[in-house]
Amino acid sequence: MLRVEDLSVSYGEAIALENIHIRAETGSIVTIIGANGAGKTTLVNAIAGILRPRSGHILLDEQDLAAIPAHQICDQGVAIVPEGRRLFQKLTVLDNLKMGYYPRRGRAKADETLEWVFTLFPILAERRKQLAGTLSGGEQQMVAIGRALLAQPELLLLDEPSLGLAPIIVTHIFDVIRTINQEAGVTILLVEQNVLRALELADRAYILANGRIVQEGDPKEMAADESIRRTYLGIE
Repeated sequence: MLRVEDLSVSYGEAIALENIHIRAETGSIVTIIGANGAGKTTLVNAIAGILRPRSGHILLDEQDLAAIPAHQICDQGVAIVPEGRRLFQKLTVLDNLKMGYYPRRGRAKADETLEWVFTLFPILAERRKQLAGTLSGGEQQMVAIGRALLAQPELLLLDEPSLGLAPIIVTHIFDVIRTINQEAGVTILLVEQNVLRALELADRAYILANGRIVQEGDPKEMAADESIRRTYLGIE
């Protein structure tokens, strides 16, 4: 279970997140929605240890991630698929995927997990020797997700996984996210600009605005709420 309690993050004197409370039950999918600049990526990066909190707690199965060094967080069962994918462009697909082996927890079942990734994304098996920088945007996103899975995460952080992708690839990516959750029982925290698809997928949703949680609840109820549809979906 993930519990974010009274979390605040700042950039210098500028407060980016203030008094954030979020809960994700084990094996659930939770989505964070909000306008650009609301603090969504800051929240994901704080949970991943990329940013250190100003105050508050980030509890994963009672281990406070905010209290341990950033380089140890992945070994606690947290993996991130960052916005923009962040691949090593001049390395092969296979070498990029193997970066997920680095945490100790990823090594025991490395070969088995790699085959599962190739089952989820068959195109990567075909292109395992191809340089990552020559792949399409959708294929690069598949590599980024596969790399995270090879770390054997309990909690998978996904930051804008469908950004800039063709609709058919978006559908595939969302299908894979559901499969990862259902087959492997991985808890997923999803930040996604495709709000309607995120709400359809999630078990719980939070709305972030100006660095604060302004609403939380059932995703289906949120998707039907007229004010949310106008503000975040652009639907009158």
